[in-house]
Amino acid sequence: MRNRLYLLRHAKSSWDDPSLSDEARPLSPRGERAACRMARHVERSGVRPRLVLCSPARRARQTLELVAAPLAERAEVRVEDTLYGAGAAELLARLRQVPSDVPSVMVVGHNPGLHDLALDLLAGGRHGALADLHAKFPTGALASLLVARGGWACLGRGGAELDSFVVPRALRPR
Repeated sequence: MRNRLYLLRHAKSSWDDPSLSDEARPLSPRGERAACRMARHVERSGVRPRLVLCSPARRARQTLELVAAPLAERAEVRVEDTLYGAGAAELLARLRQVPSDVPSVMVVGHNPGLHDLALDLLAGGRHGALADLHAKFPTGALASLLVARGGWACLGRGGAELDSFVVPRALRPR
């Protein structure tokens, strides 16, 4: 069985309070709605990571909280300082440390790191979804990748295939 990697970009954040640091910015109302849409998608689609690695940024943690209900029973959640502002190389280095017996991981983080990581890892995938991901990794989007055999320690350029790419605007509001 192949490992599965989920990359979830935090939902849209608010810029209403200019006194807040970047790390302290919360979700905007639009971001909250998008995260709720994604939560319904996660539940219906059977997204069940065993490990969730989340940036400490407030908007990332809030996105995870809204999406996490279906994940809570089986996933170990780790909020890690090094994920805030991490680039593709740092994210890849962290994923290579995941124990080999962990079948699935979700990373909740930021661009450009998530987008760059996805593009580096992808060797192929569903044509339409692949083109969409190449164009943009919008806030609240979820990419699901199948990792090539060899597991986390061997993960590298071209080492995954895109299974799906879902953006909140494509999901029906409740």
